[in-house]
Amino acid sequence: MTLQHTIKAVVRKGDTHYIAECLDIAVVTQGQTLNEVMSNLQEAVALHLDGEDLAELGLAPNPTILVTMELEPAHA
Repeated sequence: MTLQHTIKAVVRKGDTHYIAECLDIAVVTQGQTLNEVMSNLQEAVALHLDGEDLAELGLAPNPTILVTMELEPAHA
């Protein structure tokens, strides 16, 4: 089995906050600013993985977080 070296997450703008959701593990968090949501995402992923056998989750040791941001088209 090939282990993933990245955890994929998507950040999107909600009504009042930014929302970050991991696609590979059950982690969702939010923040009022992009900096806050990214910090919260790192903390939430670390807490979720703490004490887990990463190989059982299909993850390589010390995975990184790959973030994609969804943007609405700019209106002219």
